[in-house]
Amino acid sequence: MKCVRMIKRICLFMAGMAAVSVMAARAPNIIYILADDLGYGDLSCNGQNHFQTPNIDRLAAEGMKFIQHYSGSTVCAPSRCALLTGLHTGHAAVRGNAAFNPEGQQPMPGDTCTMAHMLKEAGYATGVFGKWGLGAPGTASEPLKMGFDRFYGYNCQRQAHHYYPYFLWNDDQREMLWGNFGLETEEYAPTLIHEQAMRFIEDNKDKPFFCYYALVQPHAEMFAPEEYMEKYRGKFLPESSYEGTDGGPDFRKFAYGSQPEAHAAFAAMVNCIDDYVGDITAKLKKLGIDDNTLIIFTSDNGPHQEGGHDPAYFNSNGSQRGLKRDLYEGGIHVPMIARWPGTVKAGTVSEHLSAFWDMMPTAAELAGKTVPEGIDGISFLPTLLGQSGQRRHDYLYWEFHDTKGRLAIRKGKWKGVRYEVAVDPDSEIELYDLSSDPAECVNVAKDYPEVVEELTALLKSARVESPNPNFNFPLKKMNGQHGDAHKR
Repeated sequence: MKCVRMIKRICLFMAGMAAVSVMAARAPNIIYILADDLGYGDLSCNGQNHFQTPNIDRLAAEGMKFIQHYSGSTVCAPSRCALLTGLHTGHAAVRGNAAFNPEGQQPMPGDTCTMAHMLKEAGYATGVFGKWGLGAPGTASEPLKMGFDRFYGYNCQRQAHHYYPYFLWNDDQREMLWGNFGLETEEYAPTLIHEQAMRFIEDNKDKPFFCYYALVQPHAEMFAPEEYMEKYRGKFLPESSYEGTDGGPDFRKFAYGSQPEAHAAFAAMVNCIDDYVGDITAKLKKLGIDDNTLIIFTSDNGPHQEGGHDPAYFNSNGSQRGLKRDLYEGGIHVPMIARWPGTVKAGTVSEHLSAFWDMMPTAAELAGKTVPEGIDGISFLPTLLGQSGQRRHDYLYWEFHDTKGRLAIRKGKWKGVRYEVAVDPDSEIELYDLSSDPAECVNVAKDYPEVVEELTALLKSARVESPNPNFNFPLKKMNGQHGDAHKR
């Protein structure tokens, strides 16, 4: 047995040394493309048959597709916090979409160490393009205070409800979009953001860079440029329509605009994303840095059903149960593709169980930095490199504080889900065997009491109390009478 243990240690050491030698030879650029509310089934490489995503499909053909990858949360802000800090929602500072007025969301603490801080210390140029959503203007966690050299896009995720906004943030200054004043729609914000992301890549081609490209599509409102709309108009009948706010005092103040052709608009928005991906890969090849760049493509949570989007029509959740705001698979099981020519083996599929909080330690190893202590993530670099020695999660954990409070845990093939925990601290846990029931159709909790007991204990130990009372299930201490009244 001692010999076996020694051999295992030697194998792990050699795998680590191989990874170090790869990183020593070249510090790879990292482009992390995060779609907004794109479902697992919204890519043609994952079964979408209403429209095609050829450039994203090419990423998968030329790289690795992760089929057991999870977002940080089931809504925007906490998912992005988990990504940038390596902490799941039981430990992270941001555990929900807490709004600041008139603009922005709850900030992370000023002493937060982000993935951008870490990469900047390693000599990377760092830029974020698109939606921030992790700290209002003037707070301690604006992008430029959280390790990013460059920011262009929306600070506030509610402002990002509008594709023709009155302004975007250019670093720490508002850039007015005069072509969108009044009722005008001359400047499509995602196009402007894409141009800035492409410029950042070109400006930093001669040194390592981290480009966090936080797309706003296909989040509602359901708008796309006419050149894209005309490709899909009339192809997805009967159409889905939405009557929104198109004028008056509330116009472009977070309420979505009307869209009589929401099916066409959704396909058009995903088409935009796919074209942006194609632009990026073409740019990398033109600059001669394609082989030294890791691209990761994923989504911040499951598909939405707002602004006229009909996820059932497109099977956006890939036949999984639930949507955005759910902690069933449809709300948190997301696509992920990793492409790094010459390093990540083309056309591979990985069943490695991973989540957003794994990106920070992976980036640390890519950059030759020590993995920060006290985080929840585990580097998946060995999986990317096709090496042995990949560490495994004991479990993955999520909590969500809207809709009466929700918890979920994934341990191996088992998935535990609890709903209404804010009003009923003893709500029953649902148990699903994802190996035989990936759609979570059959609750087998009564058949496996020992698994329920184990997962229930883990759900209690996986979290710590948050300094923000809004993230501590504030109704859990109510007496039974009030709790029952709330439930009704």
